Amino acid sequence: MTNVTNVVIAGLGGQGVLKASDILADAAFRAGLDVKKSELHGMSQRGGSVSSDVRFGPQVLSPMVPPGEADVLLVLEETQVEINRPILRANGILIGPDVLAEGALKNKKSLNVALLGAMSMVLDIPEEDWLTAMYANLAEKLHKINEHAFALGRAAALERNQAG
Repeated sequence: MTNVTNVVIAGLGGQGVLKASDILADAAFRAGLDVKKSELHGMSQRGGSVSSDVRFGPQVLSPMVPPGEADVLLVLEETQVEINRPILRANGILIGPDVLAEGALKNKKSLNVALLGAMSMVLDIPEEDWLTAMYANLAEKLHKINEHAFALGRAAALERNQAG
């Protein structure tokens, strides 16, 4: 048994899958963890399936999450849930766009950051490291809207955990 956390982020091209994985990898690194990341691009840049594996822990030897071993599967597009479900381990955590209430986001382009906010509630990475990573990976003009989206995702995850 290793102390490596396996996360797969999946969606469609143009949804910010790769940016979300950059933020996650950066946050884990800032938390003092060894991090490895890999990406799989689909048939087209925009609209094709895209996924990114992020593994972190005291020591990580490979960037790829083996099938059935993802601790967390974060999916930005509902159509990609079943396609990517086999990567999730038994009792793994699935975080999808249904975490947020319809119309909750002011800007739909912030969905990736909102879902990172939800995921931040289940990963042992300090909130400060998440926010610092977000600021480092996004243009300054996007900080405020994404800060709001991140907080919205955290609140939605907390509400969901309390309800169920």
